[in-house]
Amino acid sequence: MASPLVAQGTLNRLRGSITFPLLPQLNITAPFLGEEGINLTPEGDIVETFGTMTGTVQSPAPYQMMVVEVELLKTQSFSDLFKQQLEQFATIGSFVVRPDAATLSPYQIQNGAIVQASPGRLNGKNVGFMVTFRGFYLVNSTLYNAT
Repeated sequence: MASPLVAQGTLNRLRGSITFPLLPQLNITAPFLGEEGINLTPEGDIVETFGTMTGTVQSPAPYQMMVVEVELLKTQSFSDLFKQQLEQFATIGSFVVRPDAATLSPYQIQNGAIVQASPGRLNGKNVGFMVTFRGFYLVNSTLYNAT
């Protein structure tokens, strides 16, 4: 019987970050984040399955849409950089999301854009300035090797 004492690992609340190679002034690290931090959500399936008369056909996609939500602190001028960026040009190019676990490799998001930015409630009780990014993540890379 296998040992039930497998090391479970650790999470590092300060490790999660986002870097923007074309706009390094927007790089997001832990000191700029609210309690919600960074949320990475894939959209849609990376393989579609189509029924046939006698079974199914798999159709892998070359990319998957990704939504990245970030809770910045509106009490810091850093959040205003994102407001200014979307007022100028909301397309931000590729960016890298680093997870809170050292065991997961970074997510390289392509063709990114700021799709929403909101200071939320302005009642003096909410520190969050929510920024949402969208881009695509490359998957099923062996599709490009098919002949």
